[in-house]
Amino acid sequence: MQFEKICILGLGYIGLPSASTFATHGLQVVGVDVDQRVVSGLKNGEVHLFEPGLRTLVQAAIKSGKLTISSQPEEADAFIIAVPTPFLEDKRADMRFVISATEAIVPVLRRGNLVVLESTSPPRTTVDLVAPILERSGLKAGEDFFLAYSPERVLPGQILKELIENARVIGGIDAASAEAGRDLYRVFVRGDIVLTDSTTAEMVKIMENTYRDVNIAIANEFSRLADRFGVDVWEAIEIANRHPRVNILRPGPGVGGHCISVDPWFLVEAAPDLTPLIRTAREVNDSQPHFVLKLAQKLLGGNLSGRTVAVLGLTYKPDVDDFRESPAVEAALLLQAAGARVRAHDPFQPKQPIDGLDLCDLDEALRGADALVVLVAHSEYRQLNPQALAAKTTARSVLDAVHIFDESAWREAGFNLQRLGRAF
Repeated sequence: MQFEKICILGLGYIGLPSASTFATHGLQVVGVDVDQRVVSGLKNGEVHLFEPGLRTLVQAAIKSGKLTISSQPEEADAFIIAVPTPFLEDKRADMRFVISATEAIVPVLRRGNLVVLESTSPPRTTVDLVAPILERSGLKAGEDFFLAYSPERVLPGQILKELIENARVIGGIDAASAEAGRDLYRVFVRGDIVLTDSTTAEMVKIMENTYRDVNIAIANEFSRLADRFGVDVWEAIEIANRHPRVNILRPGPGVGGHCISVDPWFLVEAAPDLTPLIRTAREVNDSQPHFVLKLAQKLLGGNLSGRTVAVLGLTYKPDVDDFRESPAVEAALLLQAAGARVRAHDPFQPKQPIDGLDLCDLDEALRGADALVVLVAHSEYRQLNPQALAAKTTARSVLDAVHIFDESAWREAGFNLQRLGRAF
């Protein structure tokens, strides 16, 4: 199947890189978003996301005329839905963005088109939700148009590289739809393209992130056990991982982002009677910020009331500007709720204020602090010199929740450095 023009709905962390990549590989691309700030900004050459190389790629695609930005979809050969799928208060999947994007395609859907859902979704979303909406056009999925599911499987910070090089899973509602999806993504994908059915492809994406979530949960439980038993979990993990069939992950303040912290709930929602392990892992990781709070209280003698705490790091992972579902934000808010005066710093300043948190530059966060709590392993923090830092703050108590500081160097500089996962 040949494609000349495609329409991508949703210009976030996946949609915008995908649109730009398709455009720089020769296709005419219409990038659609309902956020007028995003649309206006992109039309003026402003990129609203931080991702290495993305600004240059987007600007080149727009300048070439191959990528245009719009608030409404247009007729095209193929449509890709790449909108968010957050969850509701009760942890059920919020499919309103997918529904709205699918409904927006209906007026411009034509015979022979391909529609691909990329948004991470509960199993059977493609066949039970997307297909019936598209069929309001009077066309039949699998007969008059092709329909497939192809999940994104990229790592923030390496999105542009992994979009091209990673294996791509394409699940069609029938074989012809999967093959049409293969023809589309073969425009730029160099990795293997694996064809399957749409529900299997949906399951694959959720399984990948659930597997990682469960493995992080056991590492986080090990950190709590180490604290209970007087063990250094970092030393124990290093030794245990010498076993040829063991690879324990790193514990931390929790799990965030729009994938690992969200996707497992889709399986719990779909089959609560079959997912006690998955639910428990989610609950462990969701409660890890509370463990960080207890460690901070212990570090400062049990009472945080009136104490000033400099929180370093708020994003959900190092060296990205993504604050979605961040356990660091949760931990900072818990510290504040426990009575601490929190001054928070992150080198990737959030574009929108975080309600309840005092965001400031690093020197201001350090000034007058009673303790430092490091929640994200940003490169900027790894390079901090403890001797220089000692001259900037009166704080001498440090909680390293991500294991990035050299203990001997910080102790030599006069700091009481404690770590998550090691009794103190």
